[in-house]
Amino acid sequence: MADIIIDFERRARCGVEEAIFCASKSTDQIEKIVKLGEQQQTSLLFTRLEKSKYALLSLQSQQKLDYCATSRTAILNGVVEIPQVSNSPIAIVSGGSSDASVCQEVLRTLNYHGIGATLYEDVGVSALWRLTNILDELNQAKLIIAVAGMEAALPTVLSGLISQPIIAVPTSVGYGVSADGQLALNACLGSCAAGLMTVNIDNGFGAACAAIKMINSFTPQ
Repeated sequence: MADIIIDFERRARCGVEEAIFCASKSTDQIEKIVKLGEQQQTSLLFTRLEKSKYALLSLQSQQKLDYCATSRTAILNGVVEIPQVSNSPIAIVSGGSSDASVCQEVLRTLNYHGIGATLYEDVGVSALWRLTNILDELNQAKLIIAVAGMEAALPTVLSGLISQPIIAVPTSVGYGVSADGQLALNACLGSCAAGLMTVNIDNGFGAACAAIKMINSFTPQ
């Protein structure tokens, strides 16, 4: 097995932790990383850990990880959940309930880094009143993460309604010309809304990390 080198100093250097991307790792590699984390007495965030692969881990490793099947994340020795409150600095807004997996990846990543967020799900533009009903609340946040599939109109619409910075997360939700999120990605990249920032398809972790750096830059150290 190839050597595994974990960047335990990344948070101090870059402001966000290294995440353990599990999609292309074997269960043996994941087991070894859990042991490395334990030896260093540190926390670790595991992403894209499918339920089927988690089930193949040893019972000892499973018991050390807080696993969330919806977000496909696991946390070793770290913050698991911060209660949602109305004055959270970050709001996560999704177009539909089918985007729940990406929304939860965003939320778990933020919580892991000690940052709270308020989640507003299923407020897409197909019934625009759902979005306008929460605008007053959204205006209390410092930053918005907008998660949407299909044609991903939500981030653009939000950008035309509020002044806060918006990070768009196009998702692979959809069919036909949606092409596993390509339409959503192109719509966000080609948005006419000035200043809209876009991460890769389904990249909830990346959106959360960008938000963390922005929020930390807003706050005097």
